[in-house]
Order: sequence, then C-alpha cells, then structure tokens
Amino acid sequence: MLRIVEFDKDNWEEALELTVTKEQQGYMPPVSESLAAAYIKPWDEALDPYLIYDGDVMIGTFYISYTPDSKDNYWLGGFFIDKNYQRKGYGKKSLIQIVDFIKTKHLKSEQLYLTIVHSNHIARKLYESFGFKTDGKVNKYDEVIYCLKW
Repeated sequence: MLRIVEFDKDNWEEALELTVTKEQQGYMPPVSESLAAAYIKPWDEALDPYLIYDGDVMIGTFYISYTPDSKDNYWLGGFFIDKNYQRKGYGKKSLIQIVDFIKTKHLKSEQLYLTIVHSNHIARKLYESFGFKTDGKVNKYDEVIYCLKW
C-alpha cells in the first residue's frame, strides 16, 4: 500500500540516497535540492517535501509548492520514483495518491500544475495519460507547463 510521509529526522538521510537513472538526470532535482528549496523557499511560496513509501520501503519523493488557501496555485515538483523501483507501475499509482493527498490536505485547491523538460517523453506520456493538459506555454527554464483541473 502506497503512503505519503513527511520528511523527518528518521528518514531524511535515507531519502538522500533516492536517485534516478543516468538518462533521467537533469529532468528533476535531486532530493537534496528539493530539501534546500523547502528551507529557502525560492518562489516565495510554501514548499512542502514528501516521501512515497510502499509499505515500509521508501520508493520516491516529490514536493508541493503553493500559495496557502489559493484555488489555483499548486505545483508538483521533484516527483520521481527511485531507479530501483521504476517500471513497476509506481509512477501512476503514486500520482493518484499525490493528487488525492493534495485534494484532501488543500481543500480549496482546484488544479495542479507541473512542468516537463521537452525531451522527457516518458514523463509527458505519464502526465497526459493522467489528464494533465498543456497550452504549450513554457516557464523561464523552457519547460512545458501542464495543468490538471478537478
């Protein structure tokens, strides 16, 4: 059973060992960068990092950047499944959990944004199959912006 867990003093060091394949590096930040962003808050918003577990096994991570109590300013970032657990269906299952988590924790939320590096075709396929849509706009890093509305 998948579950979402906050970073804490007991799991953060293990979380730093989560990584992606060599081919995926550069598509998302390493865990250490996500944790730094949670502390520094570079976008002047709340930023909460989380871990994804299957039972007692840590399999991935993500963060949510948002404006508290807003309807339309929620961003998913740093989402990845550790290279040792990829190709087992965890990506889609985790995404379902993440969206449900956001809807439950942030009751006013009505949509979720994320960005995808142009060359990350696997991520694009996953998010589009889940219902994320883009109008082709890009952010200042030339990443394509996607949105899921509920």
